[in-house]
Amino acid sequence: MTAMDPIKLYLMMLPVFFAAIALEALYYRVALHRPYGWKVTTSNLAVAVGRLGTDAFTKALVAAVYVAAYQLRPFDIPLDRWEGWVALFLAVELAYYWLHRFSHEIRWMWAQHSVHHSARQITLSVAYRLGWTQFFAGPWLFLVPVCWIGFDPRAVVLMYAINLLYQFWLHTEVVPKLGALEAVLNTPSLHRVHHAVEPEYLDRNYGGVLIVWDRLFGTYARERDGAPRTYGLVRQIDTLNPVKIVFAEWVALFRDLRAARSLREVLGLAFGHPGWKADGSGQTTRAIRRAAGIPEDSRARAPLASLGAERDASG
Repeated sequence: MTAMDPIKLYLMMLPVFFAAIALEALYYRVALHRPYGWKVTTSNLAVAVGRLGTDAFTKALVAAVYVAAYQLRPFDIPLDRWEGWVALFLAVELAYYWLHRFSHEIRWMWAQHSVHHSARQITLSVAYRLGWTQFFAGPWLFLVPVCWIGFDPRAVVLMYAINLLYQFWLHTEVVPKLGALEAVLNTPSLHRVHHAVEPEYLDRNYGGVLIVWDRLFGTYARERDGAPRTYGLVRQIDTLNPVKIVFAEWVALFRDLRAARSLREVLGLAFGHPGWKADGSGQTTRAIRRAAGIPEDSRARAPLASLGAERDASG
């Protein structure tokens, strides 16, 4: 089989993206009578260009790992029938849920993913405000099992790219709730929850195309009508400089690691939840929710809870 290079696919979609951003800006001006924030949009696009560059630089290494895993497959999963593509879609969706969730719950991965969440306004351009250190942070490793079980790596990478393309339209405030669709699909309303920093919304709605995994694993939350939402990080960063946006959390992480006094503290800071502190005083998501009197769903227990590393600060 042949599959389109995801970077080429993104470039082909650029006219659609720019047209959608222009229409969103027009809606802000004509219907909402609100400023659109073109400076922030320009900064987001600069970050996106950097992401495309780093993807191009590392894609051969990532592909080599995926192909190596595929060579060890126990069997082939054919893609010459629709059932195979449905199975691939579900496998990539499940992998995306966990890579996204771990990107919130492990600080090493959060250092990369926080770039996306640092946006303080939700408009379409935020969809590709993505970090440049994805190879170093490791979220791409979550697709290795999908290749290993027997799916062609080219199809896996293409399906993942389609998943991310779907998420473009989720980053907007102009689309209201969509009723029954939100029982199954991720929507702008559900994704606004994901980007909000109110205690009830922190670390919720990790799905890509589907929202069913969140319902299953206890990380689902609805957008409350009329309730205010604040986007960004619990500890906001205020800059339009793409380099500062991309590396702010890495700088903070390595500063904390330099001050660590034990191996346990090093592991907790690097691989525990963002905000973890050895003395238990960290502002993790669980601590923030507990202080607000919000109970934690037992199904949403942290994968690395054994480190005592509760998470902080993202939306």
